Order: sequence, then C-alpha cells, then structure tokens
Amino acid sequence: MSLADRLRLALAADHSPLLLPGDHYDFDPEVRGNPAAVLIAVTDRPSPGVILTQRTETLRRHAGQVAFPGGRIDPGDDGPIGAALREAQEEIALPPALVEVVGTTDDYRTVTNYVVTPVIGVVPPDLLLTPSEAEVASVFEVPFDFLLDSANQRQQVTQYQGRDRHYYEILWQDRRIWGATAAMLVNLSRRLKWAA
Repeated sequence: MSLADRLRLALAADHSPLLLPGDHYDFDPEVRGNPAAVLIAVTDRPSPGVILTQRTETLRRHAGQVAFPGGRIDPGDDGPIGAALREAQEEIALPPALVEVVGTTDDYRTVTNYVVTPVIGVVPPDLLLTPSEAEVASVFEVPFDFLLDSANQRQQVTQYQGRDRHYYEILWQDRRIWGATAAMLVNLSRRLKWAA
C-alpha cells in the first residue's frame, strides 16, 4: 500500500471521542472561529518525514515556535486546500504542483480562536525548500514514525489566564513541537492507528 493510500485510509477512519478538538473545551459553539489551514507535508520515502518550520522571532504571534506551513483562509483561496498550498508556497517555496493532496482531517480550534483545517499531502523527498525571511527562520524534516509514536507525545500542563491549560509537546533534537501543531499530530497518529 502506498503512503498516500495509507493516509487516505486513516482519514476515512471513524470519528472518535479520543480526538482533540481544540486548546479549550469550553468554546461557545455559536461563536465562529477564524478559518485557517495548514499543510502536513509528508515526504514520500521508505522512512517518511514531515516538513515543519521554525517561525521567526520577530513575528507578532507564535514567534519562534515550530509550526506547519499555513495560515488564514483568504477569500480568493479554494477552501482549506487552496489556502494550505498557497501558504506553503509563500512560506517555504513548495510548488503546489508537487503536492499530492490526500485530503483534509479533523479541524482544531486554537486558543487564539482559529479553526484550523489540516491538509494532508505527500511530497517528493529532498526538495529544495527556501524559507520566507519574513516568517520562517528554518525548514526541517522530522521522521513521521517519531512524531506519531505516542511515547514521544508528552502531556503537559501550564497556567493560562488563571486556569490550567493541558497540551502536548514532542521534543525532537533541539526542537520543541507543542500546542496546536503537536495536537494535530496526535490526532493524525490516532487516526493512523485505527486504520492499521
């Protein structure tokens, strides 16, 4: 079974209450979040990886954090897929034509009230990717199996606005992957386990 087919099977798996819906569980469902999308780009190699970015320290929000390429869905985008492909091209110079889009997976609502749709895509290995100086400090690849291994997905808690905030973090070499990025990887790993 190809990597893309395995991922398609995972996306078709039944919904489960084990999926993480967002950074808070007490959002008012009547309050619409800002639509956004990210690209989870999986490299098509015998041991696949996931392409991630380290955001620049000068950004107003989430400075220095590890993230997927992505951002707000603009009116001119063709939905979440169009937005994720556009953002990946803008942020890391990933040509949309080189992405085999597998599909979208479970939305995740962030603490900043964005409803993020992860778009899963398979890309050729060893692409020459160029980070946008304004947004991205570096681009790197982490082994897929490492990210999806529950032993590497550590649950953490911190105080946020006077309340406990529970989140996941994944430590890879000198990188800290946490928050919404880690949660979307946790959701994907759970789907892949159901589809195994």
